[in-house]
Amino acid sequence: MKITIDIDKLLAEGRIDQDEYNRLKSFATEDTGSLAFNILISFGVIAATLGAMALLPSTGTAITLGLILSVTGVFFQTKYTKNWGILGTILLLVGTLMVSGGILAITQGSVVGFLLVMIFCAVGGILTKRTLLIIIATLALSATVGAMAMYGYASYFLVIRQPLITVILFSALGWGAYFFSFRLPADYSHLAIAVSRTSLFLVNFGFWVGSLWGDSLWLRNESWSLDGPSLIPDWFFAWAWAIALLGTTIWAARQNRRWAVNALSVFGAIHFYTQYFENLGASPATLLVAGIIALGIAVALARYNRTPYTQALRN
Repeated sequence: MKITIDIDKLLAEGRIDQDEYNRLKSFATEDTGSLAFNILISFGVIAATLGAMALLPSTGTAITLGLILSVTGVFFQTKYTKNWGILGTILLLVGTLMVSGGILAITQGSVVGFLLVMIFCAVGGILTKRTLLIIIATLALSATVGAMAMYGYASYFLVIRQPLITVILFSALGWGAYFFSFRLPADYSHLAIAVSRTSLFLVNFGFWVGSLWGDSLWLRNESWSLDGPSLIPDWFFAWAWAIALLGTTIWAARQNRRWAVNALSVFGAIHFYTQYFENLGASPATLLVAGIIALGIAVALARYNRTPYTQALRN
């Protein structure tokens, strides 16, 4: 578990003494100069790589250079973490994105392509213990069941083509990763937690889309139209989402999983307002009530987050 504290503020408030302040500060490493040096070198390497790609533009070039950067990044991450860790991280991320883009270009965004990207990112994340790569791997897995995000002119789109499969798949993955995290060493448990948290978002997105349009399973698989029949109606997802949110939030509160409580509360509010405005529409009265409820949720969350750890766990 990582905890962020302001030791200067604690010292000023008299909650720790000078000896405790010095002891805590000694645990921190201040490598500002090394950080700037790493970033400067990273920019040079990236600029040179982009120049090479401009001279020889092809997916093969992108994958080759990406693999070189990724392997170099893993080497620095595993062998010279203290001095070159930042450089290794940047090289690995850039290389991973280049390789992933090349794979998707060659496979034309097929399921096999996204599975290869998932494996590549997962291996890199495990080798370097970086949660960002693990999150990218989880998102790549979601793309294999039709999840994606798009951007149009002044518009953003979230696409979940298989809500039921998304909910089932990432519910199992999220709970599995959460319980598996207790069996992993401290250096790797945060990777499993990252998978679990990313899965929580994907499950709720699946419920959200399903609560609006239902799920036709395979019947709309070849078309983007929303006018086809739904084998699973939207009301099923709406009720199932409400029950899942309530049950999981109660569990998370009892386990003092505050991140989960806050995330689930946000999705609970999204669910409530989605159904609220879908059924009642937008009017001065409904907006007034919605605003009051939103303020109530914010106050309740603020009070919960200020509750001391031991008291929240006991309750």
